[in-house]
Amino acid sequence: MTHNAFPPSPSRRTRGVVLLVLASLGLAGAVFVVRRPLMMSAPACMAGRWHGCFDTFNGVVLLTLAALPPAALVVWALARRRRAAGVRSAWRVSSAEVGMVYGTVPFLWMTLMPGGGAGTVPARVSLVPLRDLATMGPIGIGGNLLVFAALGLFAPVRFAALASVPRILALGAGCSILVETAQYVLRLDRVTSVDDVLVNATGAVLAGLASRRWWRTTTEAPADRPHPAPAPVP
Repeated sequence: MTHNAFPPSPSRRTRGVVLLVLASLGLAGAVFVVRRPLMMSAPACMAGRWHGCFDTFNGVVLLTLAALPPAALVVWALARRRRAAGVRSAWRVSSAEVGMVYGTVPFLWMTLMPGGGAGTVPARVSLVPLRDLATMGPIGIGGNLLVFAALGLFAPVRFAALASVPRILALGAGCSILVETAQYVLRLDRVTSVDDVLVNATGAVLAGLASRRWWRTTTEAPADRPHPAPAPVP
């Protein structure tokens, strides 16, 4: 028998299409589950009102979903421009740049959203490691893991200097320290906790490990530089 015993593996394009379909179905399912809370913020967001839209988690999530098509359009425009200039991995670089911003800004906005006693209650600090984890609950821990997940996922893909686990950990921890410091200085009625820093940095590292196969190493040619055209053969 000359035929192989196993069927050929699916092509990379087929796997990409399957992953895209699964991601779309997952996003559609998530939107269906939270459609009622999101629709409560829709009138205020459509009217451009701050109260009821920009100062609520539901409003920020709704605006994030509405910004998905423009973000995809920006990725397409950047990738097309880079491909015309002969840049390697144009889609990877463009997706990483937009993904860092699109996936991080909404979580930063929600993290820095003032509480009910902002500006009036004293700033609170918790510097004992692991003490606040029990009070966070599954939703709080999951939310903190996602704050800098997009940054940890896409930053090492875009920047070769960040393509290592210790550097991603340092990036996540440093950004989280800045956010916690801002919460304390601005008196946003939030607890400035060392556990938030630990969980945020852990989320960045876990997301970075998920994208490890796409990291740019220092030995690769820079992906954002156009390659010179080959000289014509006389």
